[in-house]
Amino acid sequence: MSEPSNKALTVADARAEAGQAEFVTMSVDGQLFGIPVLLVQDALKAQKITRIPLASREVAGALNLRGRIVTAIDVRRRLGLPDRANNEAGMNIVVEHGGELYSLIVDSVGEVLKVDADTFERNPATLDPAWKSFCKGIYRLDGHLLLSLDVANLLTFQTAAAA
Repeated sequence: MSEPSNKALTVADARAEAGQAEFVTMSVDGQLFGIPVLLVQDALKAQKITRIPLASREVAGALNLRGRIVTAIDVRRRLGLPDRANNEAGMNIVVEHGGELYSLIVDSVGEVLKVDADTFERNPATLDPAWKSFCKGIYRLDGHLLLSLDVANLLTFQTAAAA
């Protein structure tokens, strides 16, 4: 299944070279993030998530999406941010990485946004070092910044070597 992802990346890269990029926007703790639209499989309201014993703190659990088990990642935790208040329901953006589906739990999902490639900048020096590996760069928009989320790095977890 990873073959379509490679094709999607190629199409996204071609669009970026043509001077435009399209992102599904999302908000996490008031910050606007974007994921390339071709990487997004689905956007869902809050789902019932089953906790996975001994999973890292960032792994919220697993959910059933049309018969497939999907690992749910809490983006707030992954970015080192405080948890949402108990009464706040998050939303889910489903992406594919390495042939597996993942649900990224975010505060809210926005619109599909086309941005000009000439508004792209590398990560600023003032960006939190913990976030730099998860962001490809920023786009300056009217009145705010869109951080381009690096989904592959976000879903790559360091594991302790077996002793």
